[in-house]
Amino acid sequence: MLNGTTHHSTFRPAVQAPAIRTSARPMGVVHPGLSCSNCCLQGVCLPCGLPAADLGELDELTMVKRRTARGAALYRGGDRFDALYAVRSGAFKTVCVSRGGEEKITGFYLSGEVLGLDAISSERHGYHAVALEDSEVCVIPFTRLQELALRIPELQQQLFRLLSRDITRDQGLMLLLGNMTAEQRLAAFLLALSRRYKRLGYAADCFNLRMTREEIGNYLGLTLETVSRLLSRFQREGLIAAQQREIELKDFDALMEIVGHW
Repeated sequence: MLNGTTHHSTFRPAVQAPAIRTSARPMGVVHPGLSCSNCCLQGVCLPCGLPAADLGELDELTMVKRRTARGAALYRGGDRFDALYAVRSGAFKTVCVSRGGEEKITGFYLSGEVLGLDAISSERHGYHAVALEDSEVCVIPFTRLQELALRIPELQQQLFRLLSRDITRDQGLMLLLGNMTAEQRLAAFLLALSRRYKRLGYAADCFNLRMTREEIGNYLGLTLETVSRLLSRFQREGLIAAQQREIELKDFDALMEIVGHW
């Protein structure tokens, strides 16, 4: 806790979140020229580690793309699970909605990351996946993916890695919302984003936040005011430089010292 600013209610957002746009589920569009073979995210997405000879089969599997406008849902909680979605461009948040209509953000997904893994067991999506900006995903039919993974061991291994990464992300959220103070939560969030951007091939020390400060607060269980105040304090102390949504991490050691067990 920091000055009593951490929320105690699991489902109470930092501010009233905007309503998720309700619309018919968009149809996929086939883009023959856009394939795993020529995608710049090949090294971090599902094809990672696949022999070149097997990429053609994955290309056929991921031919269908789906575009989702900012604020619209790619899928909604309760929808039947039939595919995974690899983020080709843009970013998404996953949102859980309580019976009272309060929204809690449970995760953020960047380009090269895969949505829908949590629904494999129940065969129903437990969360809404909402675009943070105009985004596009590759639709990966899960039944066909399973069949292909049985024939290509490298694909099966990559699928296991993605599942493990998803579990680790959930554990990280539990840690953030556990005994950490507000400043620890925000420092850990920035460091985690840095590691993810680095893995995706982007700069680890300078990146744009795809989410608003309100959304960061909702995810971390903090108020908007607390997030803004801490970002300002981190900047005054020389830990970061912030200009609108652009963040530069200037002192990794100090941020890690705040977290304490990074």
